[in-house]
Amino acid sequence: MVTMTRTFFSRLIALALILLSSLAMAEQYQQFGDYQVHYSAVNTSFLTPEVAAASGITRSRATGFLNVSVLQAQPDGSFKAVNAPVDGSIKGLSGQDLPLSFRTLRDGDSIYRLATFGIQDGEAMRFTLNVGLERDEPPVAINFMQRLYVDP
Repeated sequence: MVTMTRTFFSRLIALALILLSSLAMAEQYQQFGDYQVHYSAVNTSFLTPEVAAASGITRSRATGFLNVSVLQAQPDGSFKAVNAPVDGSIKGLSGQDLPLSFRTLRDGDSIYRLATFGIQDGEAMRFTLNVGLERDEPPVAINFMQRLYVDP
């Protein structure tokens, strides 16, 4: 019963993360050779209470979360999730770099790196990510800017 419940919640989390990325229209990715680095930042209030609890995310009107996943192209044209290290930071209007603390969520063959952070309503936030794709190579850098809004 515990395994069935855990599997159900894992699939529910994965589905919610995919749907939220699409609904928020915030999903983006960058291509680096055979790798795609997908990233999406949304307000945690978009998560259902069940998905938030199962994934260990506290829902809040003023908290966002960043989801990062790395896929590698396979010879047959498909993509496979890669367990790539991710670190990064956010810079808001204050100009201060705030480090992101990522944790890993696995669902079957999918691997997600999740980090939560505080948001100010409508503040332009600059995200800097460093993603390790190859063991003996320096990480690739991804920079993007996004505005998130406090949920009324």
